[in-house]
Amino acid sequence: MLSVPPLSATRSPVLPWWVAALRRLHLYIGFLVGPFLLVAALSGMAYALTPQLENWLYADALNTRTTGAPLPLADQVAAAQRAAGPAATLSVVRPAPGPGFTTRVMFNAPGLGESESRAIFVDPVNGEVLGDYTVYGTSGILPLRTAIDQFHRALLLGTPGRLYSELAASWLWLAALGGCVLWAWQRCARRSATPSTQPSDATRLAPPRAALRRRHATLGLWLLLVLVFFSATGLTWSRYAGTNIGAMRQHLGWATPTVSTALSGAAEPVSEHAHHEEHAQTPAAGHAMHGMHPRAVAQESGTIAPIGRIDAVLAAARSAGIDAERLEIRPARQADRAWTVTEIDRRWPTQVDAVAIDARNLAIVSRARFEDYPLAAKLTRWGVDLHMGVLFGWPNQLMLVLGAGGLAVMTVWGYLMVWRRHRGTQPAYAAVSLLGTLRQAPPPALVALAIATLGLAWALPVLGWSLPFIVLLDIGLTALRRHPLQQASRR
Repeated sequence: MLSVPPLSATRSPVLPWWVAALRRLHLYIGFLVGPFLLVAALSGMAYALTPQLENWLYADALNTRTTGAPLPLADQVAAAQRAAGPAATLSVVRPAPGPGFTTRVMFNAPGLGESESRAIFVDPVNGEVLGDYTVYGTSGILPLRTAIDQFHRALLLGTPGRLYSELAASWLWLAALGGCVLWAWQRCARRSATPSTQPSDATRLAPPRAALRRRHATLGLWLLLVLVFFSATGLTWSRYAGTNIGAMRQHLGWATPTVSTALSGAAEPVSEHAHHEEHAQTPAAGHAMHGMHPRAVAQESGTIAPIGRIDAVLAAARSAGIDAERLEIRPARQADRAWTVTEIDRRWPTQVDAVAIDARNLAIVSRARFEDYPLAAKLTRWGVDLHMGVLFGWPNQLMLVLGAGGLAVMTVWGYLMVWRRHRGTQPAYAAVSLLGTLRQAPPPALVALAIATLGLAWALPVLGWSLPFIVLLDIGLTALRRHPLQQASRR
């Protein structure tokens, strides 16, 4: 991140208080949050590169070479149930999207972690089981991408580890926008400078550092929108800020509609977190099928919903306009609930329509169409899919790799600037502290800044929790800078 150049003790340009404060804050963000940004950027790059690798690594489970008419979907599910065993409970069925692909039948089973499912891959033509893997999230990513995703999201530390990614996302937008403001101010100041206000030779950056800062600033400008996008979309599924964002969307009527499974219900809004690609949780255990007869789902409330109805349910959904190749079927949890059939093709153009169907008479009892989503819900859907690299295929992946790579390079350049500035013995210079610059601010500006800070701390709790560390760093560095000056004055 941009650092504050050393100021001459005899001749230094006077900076507006807000510029000096923003420079120091920009430096502190880079110093404290930079390591987390670097980890998030590198792991995000790795994740963006894995879809093709996953398809190659698990090709035997994802693809089939058999040809012919597919078996009834109920028979495919029965084959998967036999392979999964009586302890597994059916949660989701994803029919083969076309010739050459397998049907994925997902189960909840004892011993699985949060948001994990057991996926049985079935050849739709002959019913042969071709794969058995633990998958993660509603998108059902396989073990390789799961490991990278968990590292990117939580450093493989579970829920506590999610604080790292939320910390990075909470500060990234502020660092990016702050750097842009600093660049714009410096550019304007240079144009309007007079010989008397030009910095002296003592205040000019050494050529290597000056070149680094120019490259850092230029790359930051090129990536500004991408970095703000990374921050905004990352915050939508973070633990604390994401909860606040979801509550705000619900309050404003921007929530993503979904179908109601109540047999007398209508569409109702739910949190977008239920739809996020790799970050949403899987359905809770309790979806029918408790290892009884392979053509029956779990007995609940004294009624058995036959899995043999799955083909008829799918046909009814097709007749109702569910026409995407990629879709998933969720059997009813209990007798007074409907089945759901949902499109899951997040590639452009987005296909995520859903219907709820009464399996007894195949009536459509609820419907949610993407074209009817509020604009905010559509933007959230597109933003999440763009962040995950699925919206536009390989060009989307390339954008993510270049953006994350650029962020990593900028972070390294920021640390190099600090190192080159402080290596060896530096001449004494006036201490420039964040708190010191804020003391120069007029009272109305301080009041406005305090209100804005409190608002941000409430909306982005992890940012608020990390503010004391910024203050402690400022106090500590100020003390270290003044100590050599005090020693020199005694000599």
